[in-house]
Amino acid sequence: MSTRLRIDEQPAYVLHSTSWRETSLIVEVFSRAHGRLPLVAKGARRPASPLRGLLMAFQPLVVGWSGRGEVKTLMDAQWRGGQPLLGGAALLSGYYLNELLLRLLPREDAHSRLFDAYAETLKQLAGSASIPPLLRSFELQLLRELGYAPSLDALADSGEPVREDGRYLFIIERGLVEATTGLEDAPVLPGHVLLAMARDDFSAAETQQAARPLMRRLLQHYLGTQGLESRRIFMELQEL
Repeated sequence: MSTRLRIDEQPAYVLHSTSWRETSLIVEVFSRAHGRLPLVAKGARRPASPLRGLLMAFQPLVVGWSGRGEVKTLMDAQWRGGQPLLGGAALLSGYYLNELLLRLLPREDAHSRLFDAYAETLKQLAGSASIPPLLRSFELQLLRELGYAPSLDALADSGEPVREDGRYLFIIERGLVEATTGLEDAPVLPGHVLLAMARDDFSAAETQQAARPLMRRLLQHYLGTQGLESRRIFMELQEL
């Protein structure tokens, strides 16, 4: 008979939770050493449960679980503190990050650098930092961790370095190419903007403006036809 696996004291964040049976929750967590995984939080909705009010999104936790099946059982959760609550546009941005992780990260595939980037992004969102650079940086980090990020400082076909004064196009099926006649249906990307993105520098308004549609195209390619719910909600709020 196989022994029941027990994992303790893992830094983690709640990405999503749903009600299960009368008093429990199924919680999708993003852990630093074990990646994304679903946990059953038994009795978490009971008024006297120590887990009630603890399993909140965007709050740093230390969790433990047990089990060998696809869905494990949450055994313990403690709040690590240090993360202010998100509000307004920062809160919507946080839900956007969570949805990206839920849709793109395979289960039980550890990405410790991405976990650290996520934690730092939440801290910055809670502060006074500009939101667009944070989102573009995280999107690019996510694509890099999954092996989907294109080279932004070299051409796909020849490997030649991108020039500061060059003009380029990104073609999904090919990668980064020089802008030439006949391929102008895609947005032209200045070389200095691409090199800034490669350095993870999204501080300039021009870089932010160019990076947003490029990241959207890349993410949509891997997300498939189903759109992001957080993006739809954000667009509806903008219209209102």
